Amino acid sequence: MDVDDVEWVCEERIYIPRGNPDVVIVSLYPDDIRDPVVESLSRLVLGSSSSISIPTPWDADNTQFLVPYNSCDGLVCLYHHTESGFVVNPTTRWYRPLPLCKLQQLMFDLGRSFYDLHYVVPSLGFGKDKITGTYKPVWLYNSSEIGRDNATTCEVFDFSTNSWRYVSPASPYRIFGCPDPVYVDGSLHWFTECEEEEPKILSFDLHTEAFQVVCKAPFANVDDLDIAICDLDNRLCVSEKKWPNQVIWSFNSANKTWHKMCSIDLATTSQWFGRCTHVLLPLALFDGKKKLLFYCRERREALVELDLQTNTYDVVFHDFSIGDPVCYFQSLISIS
Repeated sequence: MDVDDVEWVCEERIYIPRGNPDVVIVSLYPDDIRDPVVESLSRLVLGSSSSISIPTPWDADNTQFLVPYNSCDGLVCLYHHTESGFVVNPTTRWYRPLPLCKLQQLMFDLGRSFYDLHYVVPSLGFGKDKITGTYKPVWLYNSSEIGRDNATTCEVFDFSTNSWRYVSPASPYRIFGCPDPVYVDGSLHWFTECEEEEPKILSFDLHTEAFQVVCKAPFANVDDLDIAICDLDNRLCVSEKKWPNQVIWSFNSANKTWHKMCSIDLATTSQWFGRCTHVLLPLALFDGKKKLLFYCRERREALVELDLQTNTYDVVFHDFSIGDPVCYFQSLISIS
């Protein structure tokens, strides 16, 4: 997809993407080499056999950046546990650095001793206030392991002050650390931590900056490695891996119900991914919502599609590494 395929509205920074998304690949490197050379960013057009490297000023640092599950208006947020991150537009190569938040600073100060806390560091969330158009990176993390009395702590980055600030009150519910938060329709969403009951879907409205429980998940008694939240066609979806299948449910926000969208045959996908211990991660619907794109974070070597009409599978892209892929639509947006 090219910028020409984007419908721009007036002269505001509002656009309506059309066609299939592209894929930005973050931190591409071979897993079987010690101290590998990291390719920070590359672009993949669905249907092509190779990705195109996107040069960045931080390539020489050889840092293995992480990335939130979703892009937002063509912008991608890169982060690291103990180093400054960036918000990047892969199309224009515009970028803006992100300083460390309080949690990252704690990890930096404690060094290796931080991991003695047996703390599962959650993923960064990234989204947009639909009312004001303000973009917001968000850290939500459990607090008791780091000596705080409240259940969670929330930090939001303010681009106008170039600093992180606390949101109070934060979520009264602890969250699962492994599943990434996902941005859908003006809010970020997480799974709440649970033992025997269904995990809840926790929502953070990026305009009001208030937390609320939206609903219960359509499954119970789960391990956090077996579940994922995702955005498919701007709709909140969840998925559970339960051998030999992985089911994906779509949420109807009007009547607060889930319906089964599709099921991935794990026996079939094992030819590319093996028998993964982690849930496969759905990325996007494409080709007129007829196909589902997904990959395995454990064996990051292939992007696979499921044809929802014929129930057949095919490899969209295969390489020695696909890093952390994120779908995005090209735009000219930057953040002042």
